[in-house]
This record gives sequence, structure tokens and C-alpha cells, in this order.
Amino acid sequence: MKIVYIDRAREELDAAVAWYESKRKGLGFEFLDSVEEALKRLLMFPELCAVCYDNFRRCVIKRFPYSIFYTLENQDIVIHAVFNSRCNPDDRPFEI
Repeated sequence: MKIVYIDRAREELDAAVAWYESKRKGLGFEFLDSVEEALKRLLMFPELCAVCYDNFRRCVIKRFPYSIFYTLENQDIVIHAVFNSRCNPDDRPFEI
């Protein structure tokens, strides 16, 4: 399996890294390390996280209030959103 980001998810990840880095030098990279750790777990165990809606799964990032929403498609783990869990719940990372 491989990790594939849709454009919006990549933009969300980049924005989060930049925001954390603006708060404290190096914090953005710590956030990115936490995301990469979660992705390594998903590569080993793609079905580790429960389905939360339709075929979307939610992986909670350790230490930071973010979740990765993904689907399993063929041999890919498709990242649809890197979502700040403190945001308004109506700002869902996918259409309902």
C-alpha cells in the first residue's frame, strides 16, 4: 500500500505545519513527525481505525488535536483531510 493525498488534504497539512511553526520554531516539524508516525501505523495496519462515516476512517494524531480522514482504495490509503478537531463540527472534512 502507499499513501496518496488529495490536494485539499495536502494543503491542510501544509497549513497546519506552517501554523505550528509560527507559534514556536520546530513545533511544525514536531507536528509533522506525529502525522508521519500515524501514517506508518496505517501502512502496517490499514484497517486499524474504525469507519466513522460511509467508507471514511478517522485516525487521531497523538499529542495534537488533529485527525486524518482516509479511505482504502485498491492498494492505496487515500488521505482526504487533515482536520483540526477543535474546529466547528459543521466544517466537516467531507460532504455528508
